[in-house]
Amino acid sequence: MDGVELQILWSNLIGIVSEQARALQRIAFSPIVREAGDLANGLFDAKARMVAQAVTGTPGHINSLAAAARNLLAHTDVKALRPGDVLITNDPWMSAGHFFDITVLSPIFRDGHIIGYAGSTIHHSDIGGYGIGSGARDIHEEGLWIPVMKLYEEGRPNETLFEIIKRNVRTPDALMGDLGAQVSSGMIASDRLNALCDRYGLDDIAQLSEEIIQRSEKATRDAIRKLPGGTYHGSSRFDVPGGEIIELKTAVTVDAEAGEIMIDFEGSSGPSAMGINVVPAYTHAYATFAIRSTLNPDLPNNAGSLAPIKIKLPDECVVNARYPSPVNARHVVGMYVPFPILKALAQIVPDAVIAEGSGAVWTIQVQGRDAAGKPFTSSMFNYSGGMGARATKPGLSAICYPTGVSAVPVEVLEASYPIAFTCKELEHGTGGAGKQPGGDGQRIGYRMRTQSPWLLNTIPSRLSQAPEGLFGGGDGAAGVFRINGEDVVDTRKRQMQPDDEVFMITPGGGGYGKV
Repeated sequence: MDGVELQILWSNLIGIVSEQARALQRIAFSPIVREAGDLANGLFDAKARMVAQAVTGTPGHINSLAAAARNLLAHTDVKALRPGDVLITNDPWMSAGHFFDITVLSPIFRDGHIIGYAGSTIHHSDIGGYGIGSGARDIHEEGLWIPVMKLYEEGRPNETLFEIIKRNVRTPDALMGDLGAQVSSGMIASDRLNALCDRYGLDDIAQLSEEIIQRSEKATRDAIRKLPGGTYHGSSRFDVPGGEIIELKTAVTVDAEAGEIMIDFEGSSGPSAMGINVVPAYTHAYATFAIRSTLNPDLPNNAGSLAPIKIKLPDECVVNARYPSPVNARHVVGMYVPFPILKALAQIVPDAVIAEGSGAVWTIQVQGRDAAGKPFTSSMFNYSGGMGARATKPGLSAICYPTGVSAVPVEVLEASYPIAFTCKELEHGTGGAGKQPGGDGQRIGYRMRTQSPWLLNTIPSRLSQAPEGLFGGGDGAAGVFRINGEDVVDTRKRQMQPDDEVFMITPGGGGYGKV
């Protein structure tokens, strides 16, 4: 395909999938989607290969969505799909790793034939069960499990499934509104892709997707071939709710001849009794993110650029969750996956990596009744710490790395839920010293405006194991979590009183290089 023609068509595809994401954010009910961008949108070809992704989204969602499309269609009679059909699942092992992330996939038809699929995954405010915390003892305590089903069939809603969902969640209006946003965004992608085909006289996108995927894979393999071959090791230690210490170990093997990288997690911590276990697709998502962002971040993120990066997982491992392991807080471990990989890569591309940062965002969910007696369940809202320093620049402060979600403004949260913030500001000096200092964390305090007890689900990490500096840089500061002025380590769901105050200081990032 001619290079100029390819660039024009590629720009059109990016425009389609980005419009799909913008529509989803505009229509969504939940602040976590609308304000924070905790979502993924992807455009797939008829073979269920991800061709393009929206510029908005998190690595955990986007790269998991790439696998989810294949998984959904493997459990579907594709020949029986009809225009107006919409598939759905929140199966953790098929999609993004916990029940809150619901994946919706819509076939795109042209002249009676499927030419592609529009997919989206977003974090929903509530899915019943325990909630976002890590306290469930097995997966069946964690919420409603939706197998691969049709949410819509030839444009007609699956009323039985709708009723099952609404009866199993605390805030059905928000969830159904967000599902409607996902379906609508898929319809927009279908209309725009057919318009592209009309505009350029295409019967389908088969040749276009093949060209994009092949070029992306070749460019990724060429970037890997520039690295010195061999096996490089890295490890990262951090604490999770309850004080449990998790260690992730990686052996990153560069096969320069084949242009492939294998990431082996042998030696990492075993499964946890808490709901922090990570399914393979989510582990793969953050592992590939670490490699891709280091090698050539300007390349498109699609089936081609992801293909040369492989992972190997031990049978008994916290990042290889097996049924019926609890997984609702899987991000607490999953968002640390890049750090041991970056430490391994630091041995061969030191200028392209960063020091350890705060890692997983501190997620919070509040439930109860407001002063008028109306029930509320917040979306998961996030607080970030400092990012690790880079070779030539300081680490960013209060940034959600590696997930990339935005912080929901306190004004939006106070308008949406009966919550009142007592402070929210940078905690200067929490970043590690170094030639380039790590980013600072932040301090946050809040209480609820209720007249009755309320429930708190929160998942801090790095309360004892501070982010490490790199190449002689200083460590960042560990985090602080207090209730009514007292340090708390066990943060499983707890009942709170109306006047209780929660106070947090998120960790700082590690420094890079000696001062």
